[in-house]
Amino acid sequence: MPIGLLESLTQLPLMARFALAMAVTLVVPALCQKIRLPSVVGLLLAGVVFGPHGLQVGPKSHEVAHFFADLGKLLLMFFAGLEIDLILFRRTGGRSLGFGLATFAIPLAGGILVGLTFGYGWIGALLIGSLLASHTLLGYPIIQGLGLARDEAVTVTIGATIFTDVASLMILAVCVPIHVAGFSTSAFLLQLVQLALYVPSVLFGLGSLTQWLMTRVKSKEGQFLVILVVVSVAAIGAEVIHLEGIIGAFLAGLALNRAVQDSPAKHELEFIGNTLFIPMFFITVGFLIDPRVFAATLAGHPGLVVGIVGGLIVSKLLAALLAQWAFGYSRTQGLVMWSLSLPQVAATLAAALVAYEAQDAAGRRLIDEPALNTVIVLMVVTSILGPVLTERFGRDLKAAGQTSAPASSGVAVVSA
Repeated sequence: MPIGLLESLTQLPLMARFALAMAVTLVVPALCQKIRLPSVVGLLLAGVVFGPHGLQVGPKSHEVAHFFADLGKLLLMFFAGLEIDLILFRRTGGRSLGFGLATFAIPLAGGILVGLTFGYGWIGALLIGSLLASHTLLGYPIIQGLGLARDEAVTVTIGATIFTDVASLMILAVCVPIHVAGFSTSAFLLQLVQLALYVPSVLFGLGSLTQWLMTRVKSKEGQFLVILVVVSVAAIGAEVIHLEGIIGAFLAGLALNRAVQDSPAKHELEFIGNTLFIPMFFITVGFLIDPRVFAATLAGHPGLVVGIVGGLIVSKLLAALLAQWAFGYSRTQGLVMWSLSLPQVAATLAAALVAYEAQDAAGRRLIDEPALNTVIVLMVVTSILGPVLTERFGRDLKAAGQTSAPASSGVAVVSA
């Protein structure tokens, strides 16, 4: 690109940059849909192209971009908690917990092993393991389109999401303060006590208060502001006890799950979040990606990339096969459970970014740039592989007529 044009791009006024960002959020997801690529991947690539390591339109650190990205990250995790079907979780009960434990513990152990093998300390290895332990139900719309939403194996996989997401975030909540301030038995015990007080306070106290407010604030605008205030308070409360704001936002989503499910204000917030703030979060994450470092990670750390990506794929398969055997499902149902639990997308990326930004007194990060780049590779691979396999195994399941329905219908999708 000519030097003069590059210089003119770097000197664009703020409103012109904002207009360009809005154009990107309009065009990129539409293009991704045409080529069957998750929009998250396209927005990340757009961030690389227009960021400080590309055309330099977007700065690596800017107050406005930072605010948009932070709010987008909080809303992303809030929606993740909000869209978990708690009724479904109760319905599938023990089987959801059983599969949730398996699909959490096996990838966690695999990630810890990979982290230790490649020189990360115990805290870093535990964090890497936690990044592999959750999952995003990216392939659920495919299952829904095939008419398999009531299959018990599908409902168990969806119900397991609440366990994997909460457990992964709790590990993040413990690892970050220990890395930043160092391990202390008294500090660790205090952190556990604070967690034990904070979590029910948000889930029950803040949830009950929100239900009370929603019945008294009748206007859509007022309810919209109530939801925003609750998310902000939960995030601030988390930060007060040295947790990450995304943990508070996720718990707020769980707390408000029933209270705002049919509220017009919820749909308005989803519209604004998914249209503006969440895409900006992914674009600004792309600002952090240096293509040269990314390529160097693939070339210089192939073992780390293969270990994390391959470890995730194999460990999720083992967990699904274990659940298939324990619950008496068919082989195809087990493969559907595997493909649904395979993608690692938004929540994984948000947690990885928090870990990357966490530094101790000496300036050392909890996970380094190669690990962050590897998580992005993991996200790209699994976000493509998961839906492809879900469609294949889902069609096999439908053709075989091997579905089994739970006690009653009604399923919601986790889209984090």
